[in-house]
Order: sequence, then structure tokens, then C-alpha cells
Amino acid sequence: MIKKLLLASAATALVVGSAHAADLPRRAEPPPVFTPIPVFTWTGFYAGLHSAYTFTDRQRVNTIGNTAATAANVAAGRRVPAVLTTTDGIANIGGGFGYNYQFTPGSGFVIGFAADWTWTDLTKNRFVLGAPFPGTVAPNPASYRQSLDWLGTLNGKVGYAFDRFMVYGLGGFAYGNVFYDVNFYTPGNALQFAGRYDDLETGFSYGGGVEWAIPTDSFLNRFAIGSLLGIKSEAVTLKAEYLHYDLGSRNVLVAAIPNVGTGSYTARFRTEGSIVRAGLNYKFSAY
Repeated sequence: MIKKLLLASAATALVVGSAHAADLPRRAEPPPVFTPIPVFTWTGFYAGLHSAYTFTDRQRVNTIGNTAATAANVAAGRRVPAVLTTTDGIANIGGGFGYNYQFTPGSGFVIGFAADWTWTDLTKNRFVLGAPFPGTVAPNPASYRQSLDWLGTLNGKVGYAFDRFMVYGLGGFAYGNVFYDVNFYTPGNALQFAGRYDDLETGFSYGGGVEWAIPTDSFLNRFAIGSLLGIKSEAVTLKAEYLHYDLGSRNVLVAAIPNVGTGSYTARFRTEGSIVRAGLNYKFSAY
């Protein structure tokens, strides 16, 4: 009898427990995890390569005489008072590095600096004929050479980014190696006066450009040569920019060759031009 009562009590408890379990709420599945898409920022160091087209439009050499006789030669056109030395060059190469800081990721203002170096190899040779001396018909030859071997710039940068596209302005310091050479000849082609200068010149530069960060899934990343060299970066960017440079003027003494000429001249060279650069940069982490 006791055994039957125990079995009945167990069955009743089982039924009551099942009824209570049916009344409990079902366990809800956890909500899906939301992963925000990273916002691109231009902040960070970068380095890259570029090709350039360089041209000059206002370069000239002005000559004056330092004695009464040589000044009279310039006034009469026997020594040409002004000679243009404009020139251009393409397919020049260079590289640079810098740092950007973006105030707000996505779209916002960007400041930074850019240091660049370009092999320009700009050379202009001019051969001119001055007027003959009174009573003669043979002209007075002269040759001029002006070169800018390379150009370096260190510029501050201020721009605005529209996500992966940025426009910016540049301004700062410019420097480069110049070579100036002047030779004046007699009507019989004997060297009569000569002057030369070969050294570093400094000045300023200003301009602007645009830059675009290639999306990581773009096919253009296949052409990022840095990946072939083991360079790992956060982004690859393409840029195009224009700069005007001005390295100022330099006076070169054109002295007489002993026993051939007397007195002297001063030739004033000016180095000024523009450079258009296109290239790519590798952007690295800001930390």
C-alpha cells in the first residue's frame, strides 16, 4: 500500500512540474553583433615616388658692364643685355615623405608637411651674336648655360578631405643645385671673358594638389609596386600636384681673360619655374 502511494505521489509531482515548465517563457536568441565599418583617416606618415614635368617661363640672364668700356659695349649691343633661358623637361623622377593629421575621420580638415626631391636635369644653352665693333662686320659671339640639376622642397600642407579624396595647398622652402656659365668671345672666336657659378641656391615654393586613397578591394592595388618589395601599408594613394619654385637671382662676375680682354661684366641669372608631379604614396599607421 505504501509503495503504491509513493508511486502516485511521484507521478503527480512529475505532471505538476511539466505544467509549470510549459508556463515559463522561451529563451530568446542573442541579438546579432553589429560591426561598424571603419572610417578612413588621412592621419599618419607616408612615403612615395613621383614623376614630374618641369618648365620655366621667366628665366633670363641680364648683363651689365662694370667699366666705361664694357658698359658701352652692352649699350651698343655688342654684348647682349638680356638673354632668355627658358626650358622644360619631362619624365623626371623623384620621391618624398611626410605626415598628415586629420582633425575628424571621414571628412574634415587636414594639416601636415611634405618633403620632396626631384631630379630635374634642366639645362639651357644659348649662343648669341652681338653687334660688331664700329668699322667691322664680324659679330661678337657669346654663350650662356643655365642648369638646375635637382630641386628639393619642404612645404607645409593645409587641405580638406572628402573621405578618401583630398584637396590641399602647399607652401614653404625650396632649394636646388644650379650651374651658371658665361663666355664672351672676340669676333675671331677667341675666349675674351668668362664667368661661372656652381652651388646650392635656396628660395621658396607654393602650389597645391589632389590625392585619392585607393580602396583596399580596388584592382588598382595590384599595381602597387611596394607590395612586391615587401612594403606593408594601410593604404596606397595617388596624387597630382603643381608647384611654383623661385630660387632667386645670382650675380656672376664675367672676368677678362689675361692678355685677351680688359675690364669685366656682371651677368645676373634668375632661376624660377614650375613643376607638375604625379605619383603614388604609401600611407602608414599614425602610431
